[in-house]
Amino acid sequence: MMSGDSKKGAKLFKTKCAQCHTISPDGQSKQGPPLWGTIGRLSGSYSGFGYSEALKNANIEWNKESLNQFLINPKKYVNGTKMNFAGLKKESDRNDLISYLEDCID
Repeated sequence: MMSGDSKKGAKLFKTKCAQCHTISPDGQSKQGPPLWGTIGRLSGSYSGFGYSEALKNANIEWNKESLNQFLINPKKYVNGTKMNFAGLKKESDRNDLISYLEDCID
């Protein structure tokens, strides 16, 4: 897995993720939970968001590898997730987005 370009990841976030997610330290839930601080967090653990049972019970720690696999095809990686996203097929896009998420932690 190669390192990504955080600036490209920020643009990808705006076009692919921002419709359903916020990414700021005080971000609010939208259709999906806020993604600030995702790296190192357990799946389904953001307080106050109504996750699917599948994501709550998956017990995934979000890191480069788990996010890479999830972002290929979320519904395949976590069968039963409510996340309605087809995924990012290009590895470079996933690397860029993950690099951006790594920058968005406290």
